[in-house]
Amino acid sequence: MNEAVKQSGTSALDTAKLVAAIVLVLAGIVAWYALAAQPAYMRWLSLAGGIVLAIVIYATSGQGRDLWQFVLDSRIELRKVFWPNRDETLKVTGIVFVFITIASLFFWVIDIALAWATRALTGQGG
Repeated sequence: MNEAVKQSGTSALDTAKLVAAIVLVLAGIVAWYALAAQPAYMRWLSLAGGIVLAIVIYATSGQGRDLWQFVLDSRIELRKVFWPNRDETLKVTGIVFVFITIASLFFWVIDIALAWATRALTGQGG
């Protein structure tokens, strides 16, 4: 049974932490509206406090640790990405603009031809 729990990545404690995190966010939102007569800084502190506490609790759960590991792995993968230099970027951008111009002219001609054919077949238009 432990293998099934480890494979799915959730345990009863993790589920409780996630529920607690959701409850804290909701409590912060409720406090925002409940403290409508209080100064604005108290409302903001209650909302921010609920969210911060929820993030701390979520970070200690299995899903939170998995998310943090994903972020770290993403940073490693981001370093492996080939970033083109300025000349390559300008050349590719120029090619894209040329292709867009050619494609737009092509579709404009097709549109005119189809409009002419429609007017000729239906007898409508000028």
